[in-house]
Amino acid sequence: MTYDHLLSPITIGDLTLRNRAVMGSMHTGLEDFFWDVPKLAAYFAERARGGVGLIITGGYAPNKRGWLKPFASEMTTRLQSERHKQVTAAVHEHGGAIAMQILHAGRYGYTPFSVSASAIKAPINPFKPSALSSRGVDRTVSDFAHAAGLAKRAGYDAVEIMGSEGYLINQFLAARTNQRTDAWGGTAEKRMRFPVEIVRRTRETVGEGFPIVYRLSLLDLVEGGQTWDEVVELAHRIEEAGATVLNTGIGWHEARVPTIITQVPRGAWTWTTARLKREVSIPVCASNRINTPSLADELIADGTADLVSMARPLLADPDFVNKAAAEREDEIITCIACNQACLDHAFKNQKASCMLNPRAGRETEIVLMPSLRKRQVAVVGGGPAGLAAAAAYAERGDAVTLFEKGSELGGQFRLAMRIPGKEEFAEALRYFRRQLEIHHVDVRLGVAADAAALAGFDEVVVATGVTPRMPSIPGIEHPSVVAYDAVLRGEVEVGSRVAIIGAGGIGVDVAHFLTHDPTETTEDWLAHWGVGDPSAFAGGLTEPAERKPVREVTLIQRKTSIIGKGLGKTSGWAHRAVLKQAGVRQVSGATYDLIDDRGLHVTVDGVRRVVEADHVVVCAGQESVRDLYDDLLASGRSAHVIGGADVAAELDAKRAIEQAVRLAAAS
Repeated sequence: MTYDHLLSPITIGDLTLRNRAVMGSMHTGLEDFFWDVPKLAAYFAERARGGVGLIITGGYAPNKRGWLKPFASEMTTRLQSERHKQVTAAVHEHGGAIAMQILHAGRYGYTPFSVSASAIKAPINPFKPSALSSRGVDRTVSDFAHAAGLAKRAGYDAVEIMGSEGYLINQFLAARTNQRTDAWGGTAEKRMRFPVEIVRRTRETVGEGFPIVYRLSLLDLVEGGQTWDEVVELAHRIEEAGATVLNTGIGWHEARVPTIITQVPRGAWTWTTARLKREVSIPVCASNRINTPSLADELIADGTADLVSMARPLLADPDFVNKAAAEREDEIITCIACNQACLDHAFKNQKASCMLNPRAGRETEIVLMPSLRKRQVAVVGGGPAGLAAAAAYAERGDAVTLFEKGSELGGQFRLAMRIPGKEEFAEALRYFRRQLEIHHVDVRLGVAADAAALAGFDEVVVATGVTPRMPSIPGIEHPSVVAYDAVLRGEVEVGSRVAIIGAGGIGVDVAHFLTHDPTETTEDWLAHWGVGDPSAFAGGLTEPAERKPVREVTLIQRKTSIIGKGLGKTSGWAHRAVLKQAGVRQVSGATYDLIDDRGLHVTVDGVRRVVEADHVVVCAGQESVRDLYDDLLASGRSAHVIGGADVAAELDAKRAIEQAVRLAAAS
């Protein structure tokens, strides 16, 4: 299909964008130090070359007390402004436009000198902020405007003022965090004064016509958040103060409602954007869990929004827009919202990248140069590691043969896509299959390659994956015992009472799989998380609707730590919450004694008990399948081993895919 609405130009202020696709703000870690500026320029240049209309940078603090962390990104001096010309020039060279986001962290700043509207500590930060004085508030307003002026001087085409996600501006707006009694607090009108003044002074500084995007929190999703009437009133005041575009934000970082992870349905928040658009006359930008050109185009066509922000989708595929324009949408690396290499990295003070595209943020480091000669490359195993290796070698121009002993490609991704909320993993398989077609990879299904079959290849990559580990427990051969892969493939009709051995990532996924109601809609999902009509509930937060699990599940682990401790930093808490909502019983510190007709016998804290179960599902880890690799080495053949065949402890597709791409790039 064509995407005429998404690809149509739009003028904001004096700036005409070539299309309505916006790469939303995302902190990569390349913003913080001047020596990473060339890498940042290359990162943005690749997205501009890929056709995106407007790029918005990660957040830059307007002063040191607004830092996200010590020595983090800021725009406060002419020297910094001068350095940024390398970034803006790189984007302009490819016909793109770029806006700098100005972000004051407030009480989210991971520093001992953070400030906020009031001296109230955030639940996600060990540091308690100081309350800004009245003069300090006024200086901060001026600092925002000063930063915007420096951004314009650096060649940025616009600025975005970060007024959502629970950062400083949000902290002034919500009674939850603003207990002031001066001119900057005490009433909703006074709480709004801070962002309105920021926009007004910024407009005075940058002049008429220079676009100012304001990121507006539509749903705070925290107690003591803004009412819908306050949000609308603020939107009107921000528009009157000189904003050019309203970008939408959903939820504070401390909210206990997931807003962007993979279990959030596509487009789950667009109804709030549509409601805002009816209230204002300036363009409105939709955001959060929009990851396909078809959905983006639909939102513009039906009047929900004027622009669409897609941060992680453009991280995953810098050519997203160009592929859509060329009707090559089946070649897009669709963001699956796993957060494993992007936000999980960012919140652990690491450089952000992408699980499916490990070149993201490393454009100058991982380069797939054309091969000097066309090599014959054999890749054994059609899971994530093997698919990524075959695609990367073939992209370089090598002749690749992919051997897969099963009847289908995908490996562990085929299991992951069956988990409720992880259906997007199917998009990853679609992408890799299409890459194999484009680059003419010889795919041989149902072939278990041995050393003899691999004779004559210049390079051999072993990506044979893993097999479920079966622990040594008396009764492990009982007919009620099944491995997780058989359950997820639908080979077993699981009973109404289930005991799960092992509570790592797979155990948690299987528990979710077995308790999920497959008829759940987006509206049901919002209700289960307590998201209500913001006109009736401040912050859009209400009592969660009860889930009705389809099975009685007990999740058990040997470790004494909390269940799912090793899950992703930005998504693990939500997966644990789903288990609680579904009534999954969680048992830690267990010794597995016996499996019999009654179920699973365990000892916890010295007390023996029986977990009665119709089935016992084993999620006790995996073992590498590397016999082929060992045979090749024993015969004197050189080979590479990657993915689960290399390391099986806790399946890690992020590591597997990066290994594959780095191997191809270095060969």
